[in-house]
Amino acid sequence: MGIPTTPMVTRAFKELAILNVAKRGMPKLRITFTPHPVAAKTPEQLHAYIEGNDPVSGKPIMKEIVDALTVPLAEDEKKTGIVQVSLGREKYGPDTPKNLQQFYHDNGMTDFLPITIPTEEEVEEMLKGTSHKPDEPVGKMAGGAYPPWSYTVRQVAINAVMAGCKPEYFPVILAIASSGTPSLMSSTNSFAYAAVINGPIRDKLQMNCGIGALGPFAQSNAAIGRAWTLVSRNLANGGIPGDTYMGSQGNNLNYNNLIIAENEAASPWVPLHVQKGFKAEENVVSLFRGLGIVPGQGARGTSTDTPKYEEQFSDLFSVFTGFFGGLVVADPLIAANLKERGYDTKDQLIDWLYKNTTQTVKDYKSRDFAYGFDYPRALKGLEPYKTWYAMPDDAVIPRWPHSDDINVVVLGGQTNAFFQGGSLSYTVSVSIDKWA
Repeated sequence: MGIPTTPMVTRAFKELAILNVAKRGMPKLRITFTPHPVAAKTPEQLHAYIEGNDPVSGKPIMKEIVDALTVPLAEDEKKTGIVQVSLGREKYGPDTPKNLQQFYHDNGMTDFLPITIPTEEEVEEMLKGTSHKPDEPVGKMAGGAYPPWSYTVRQVAINAVMAGCKPEYFPVILAIASSGTPSLMSSTNSFAYAAVINGPIRDKLQMNCGIGALGPFAQSNAAIGRAWTLVSRNLANGGIPGDTYMGSQGNNLNYNNLIIAENEAASPWVPLHVQKGFKAEENVVSLFRGLGIVPGQGARGTSTDTPKYEEQFSDLFSVFTGFFGGLVVADPLIAANLKERGYDTKDQLIDWLYKNTTQTVKDYKSRDFAYGFDYPRALKGLEPYKTWYAMPDDAVIPRWPHSDDINVVVLGGQTNAFFQGGSLSYTVSVSIDKWA
């Protein structure tokens, strides 16, 4: 557009920045690098960064910025071009099962566990799980800071085969793929993703919603979750460390995500998909993203016969960031107890949690996410952020802006009144029936 600009990037993202600009045809773009990190630094420390030298070039940062904006481009800086990324070895000789496995691993197309080789026969069998045509577009997805990739039913089927899915699982995977939600995301936070599956399809696929429901005890749960990871990897360019994945420590849930088949039969409340506007007989997958899930157990109270599960949920919520929502995965024993104590609906429980999980304005303002995301909203006059930022430091406000930031799902085999809480936000619900 004719306006001189220069990006500023911390040195931790040197390779990522260089790769990004090269992939966009600007391999010689002038970039200014700062020391790392910038989070949790005082204004004085950050000011010292700016007064110091670029840790990559060694030049004074401010002079480098001024020169980048004012000095005419040299001839080599005017060159354009795209970095070609190597896909590894192209030939292995005889296509033995061992060589084929290694080919997929070396080309970054797996989660580095053995896969089912997607032969033409296997893919054709998977395609029988849907009435949709193989070349029909399914959606678009981006796992990193690049334009989203498009994909077809056949391409999703290939990844479903690789994950070990059966054809009857395929509509669930297509529904997830159609959402455009990757389970591998480019963020320095090590994100986790969850899918809640509701409707009669849970029983049809023999999904585990009872004892050990979140463990490795059902092929459908495991393979569907794994397929989401492989789709995100192969059809959305996700999960490339240092490029499209920047999670500092990573997240073990990324292997096959958090797959939750709600135990509707044992729940005293309406299931999640009905809360989201679907009919009980419909098959639906609802997606969440956030930072993961934390186990909880027992019940806080004055005696064992008067457990206060809602207070224990609130206690666990109090350590969540507030940037993501709160997801409770509660055993049916807990749900039944809460129903007996007057919580006739999930909404009543959620309302209590929203009003009683609180923080001071001072604590809220001290959080990085509030300054980076909510403060700009407050300046624009958006509520409740505008009101919150105008309140005194000792005022008490809810943990989340809205009550629908909290969700409750019933899951478990009723062997003990356990629950788990996830710092996870609801994103979207998608019809599985549409893809049958």
